[in-house]
Amino acid sequence: MKSGFAGFDPQQRQTSARETYNHPEQMAEKKKHTLEIVNRRATFEFQFLDVVEAGVMLTGTEIKSIRKGNVNLRDAYCLFKNNELYLYSLYIAEYDHGNQFNHEERRTRKLLLRKGELRKLEKKVKEKGLTIVPHKLYINDRGFVKIEIALAQGKKTFDKRDSIKQKDLKRDMDRIKKIKF
Repeated sequence: MKSGFAGFDPQQRQTSARETYNHPEQMAEKKKHTLEIVNRRATFEFQFLDVVEAGVMLTGTEIKSIRKGNVNLRDAYCLFKNNELYLYSLYIAEYDHGNQFNHEERRTRKLLLRKGELRKLEKKVKEKGLTIVPHKLYINDRGFVKIEIALAQGKKTFDKRDSIKQKDLKRDMDRIKKIKF
């Protein structure tokens, strides 16, 4: 017997509802970040000891510009000021369609971390002479801008040479593998 609505099939509705259900395996696949900007120079200059994810305080035009990919992490660095961590010299280009309320390109931005993480990082920076370097900036699945900061130690010139040698060896091995197959 047909229902009162033309073209309505209850069996078809149940199958479509099952298809839209997200399984946990599907949820894990969605965790790839839509935008990811990496400071490759930092991996060459520093040896990372610990990596922490932090939020960034931004204005409206900054987030719009980041979504377009107009960001540069190369000269950015982090410093403590009044027991809070700030990000200096992060370049976010002005938003094209911004008006008089457009942001400054290299203003200081506050990083959002828990107090325990801040204390731990500040203690290590003061005690051991380490530095905090921004490594990766991305937009997470909820739409928030996150930045991975690394507690880092500067490499010596011979360490840099070793990393260059390892990269060259890896590149040569990849070429050899491609030729054999």
